[in-house]
Amino acid sequence: MTTLVVYGASAMDLGITTALFGSSHLHAGSASGWYEQLLCVPETDQTGRLAQNYTTGTSYGLDMLTGAHTVIVVAGPRVPPDPSETVLQALRAAHARGARIVALGAGVFVVAAAGLLTGMRATTHWSICEELRRRHPDVVVDDQALYVEDSGIFTAAGAAATLDLGLELIRRDRGAAVANSLARWMIAPPQRSGDHRQFVAAPLSETNDGLAHVLEWASGRLAEPLTLADMAQIAGLSPRTLSRRFHAALGTSPLQWLLAQRVRLAQELLESSQGSVEQIARRSGLGSVGNLRQHFTRALGVSPQEYRRMLRSQGAGD
Repeated sequence: MTTLVVYGASAMDLGITTALFGSSHLHAGSASGWYEQLLCVPETDQTGRLAQNYTTGTSYGLDMLTGAHTVIVVAGPRVPPDPSETVLQALRAAHARGARIVALGAGVFVVAAAGLLTGMRATTHWSICEELRRRHPDVVVDDQALYVEDSGIFTAAGAAATLDLGLELIRRDRGAAVANSLARWMIAPPQRSGDHRQFVAAPLSETNDGLAHVLEWASGRLAEPLTLADMAQIAGLSPRTLSRRFHAALGTSPLQWLLAQRVRLAQELLESSQGSVEQIARRSGLGSVGNLRQHFTRALGVSPQEYRRMLRSQGAGD
């Protein structure tokens, strides 16, 4: 894993990525085969200039991108200067070789300038989404999402969304148990999906009335055929009011939230149990193998069977 630090990079984004992919295995219970993070900067003096008047020294240049499994482009909250052709060529070469490309905040401008986002969906910090549209009209800009994946390229809004995307990458690479353990250590929600909104219009204290109880109630009954009406009754609200409060507080609908929890449970069961895929489909509330396969593949990019094979292969390698 390589982190490319662009001039004006956010110290917050760099700090979060370093915490997640650096020594965080000490708290995640997964020391074997953890990431090796290298900081690379395009400047010839090997000094990365951060947005908050900090600098970071490193002995690594752009040549280290050629062997990276993942390249994380860290920029600041503002639009960075036009990247050099050397930087763009290094990114194109890494992508062509099959590296996973991740852009945080304004790092999306660098990836877009390399031509890697043409016709693809991407996000960045809400304050610079219009500038991204103006500079790169060939990019489909989602100004609501925390993070987005399209064709193996990940973009995130930066700031707190960096933590959400980082945990998602670890969840895909190392499994839900490791990601959840790390989230607990960092006192972070175990999973906020990318389609959560970047910000909410009303304070949570005004919108979260009754939600804590219904979230806990539904989480303990994922195997049951729950409906919106069931959840509304437990919350003491009308279905319409419950849906409105879910959107205000969580950026998603009750049934979309319920589906995400079921997929997450299925992922944990695939990791921790020896149950068949049919049994896991029932225990997670997804019902049939076909339904489990559809939603699991859409969320994680691999089928349940492939995910389990990956875990077994990884365990044998450890």
